[in-house]
Amino acid sequence: MIFHHSRRVFLLGSLHARMLDLRPDPELLYISAMFHDTGLLIPFSDTQQRFEVDGADHARKFLLERGFSESAAEVVWMAIALHTTPEIPGRLGPEIAATNYGVLTDAIGWGMDRLESGRLDEIVAAHPRGDFKKEFLQTFVDGLKDRPDTTYGTVNSDVLEHFVPGFRRTSMVERVNNAPWPR
Repeated sequence: MIFHHSRRVFLLGSLHARMLDLRPDPELLYISAMFHDTGLLIPFSDTQQRFEVDGADHARKFLLERGFSESAAEVVWMAIALHTTPEIPGRLGPEIAATNYGVLTDAIGWGMDRLESGRLDEIVAAHPRGDFKKEFLQTFVDGLKDRPDTTYGTVNSDVLEHFVPGFRRTSMVERVNNAPWPR
């Protein structure tokens, strides 16, 4: 499921980039797409940090070990670390924006109406969705349930709140009120 999702993210992000006249490095966009959800999976999900950072750290290490430049590794790191962050990726570099656009399109259908339906059909034929909605959400639950505090301030807390009995997101108001300051 993650493989096909990641390939669709790359292809959908590429279509959005072409339509918006962005010019991402295709190799960096591909690596960003392929690694963007690895932080949900073992062994990359065993740290107490956001899954996006887990995946970004893993991709950076992968690139540097293979001789990519620090700047290339930083672009990929940012694309993965920010792929679930609303609004910001679209204002950054083309690889970062295109990764986010591909994720949004595959996960929630964002921008589908602007893409050629024939191209969408080709992508889904090559990389089927199967029971994507159910499997995708279950992957989130499995990857986050043992580290729920990492979901603060992210869309990931929505998933846990919906599927994990007893989970309740911590609000910013609670964090401020519970800070160790006297006032």
